[in-house]
Amino acid sequence: MFTGLIQEVGTIVRAEKQGQEFWLSLEAPRLSPRLRVGDSVAVNGCCLTVVEVTPPVISFQAVPETIKRTVLGLLKKGEVVNLETPLTLSEPLGGHFVQGHVDGVGQILEWSPVGKGARLKVRVPDALVPYVIEKGSIALDGISLTVAAVKGDEVEVALIPHTLENTNLKIKKADDYLHVEADLLAKYVEKLSAGYLASQTHED
Repeated sequence: MFTGLIQEVGTIVRAEKQGQEFWLSLEAPRLSPRLRVGDSVAVNGCCLTVVEVTPPVISFQAVPETIKRTVLGLLKKGEVVNLETPLTLSEPLGGHFVQGHVDGVGQILEWSPVGKGARLKVRVPDALVPYVIEKGSIALDGISLTVAAVKGDEVEVALIPHTLENTNLKIKKADDYLHVEADLLAKYVEKLSAGYLASQTHED
């Protein structure tokens, strides 16, 4: 479980496919010294398992299912990614509950500077639209963000200067892709409500 508060922006040093698997290595000077093989790390919001640590480099191995559901396979050497280690019981929940399970891929429609911050408009997959509400939470590339506006499948978020400075969003542009994870609580509410409504219909 993660919070969507990015701890470091890592730089890709290796991204290549070997057989059916995808190998990803990146430099993370701050996080790598405290990571061990088997640890979990959210990479652009996708939970991956560390398979090798040689500070400052950490490496991951992604299976075909992960590549199919994400855009990790499009990463190239020199690109930067958002990194976060799992939440512990001794840490505050500063963002929102983020599982590290990518629900879909969104596309940036607009990236507009606003003062020292910015406003981002993203088209999300139709299947995720029911889980997105104004002032609710959404994770984009692993970043916990508050929804500023929703119109159909178009979602807008406001980015404060701190977010731009400490995530990969500062280099994103229109047409780029982002991992999207909908609010976990919204998914549970939908499932529980569906079960209740179905039982009421059956009784009627």
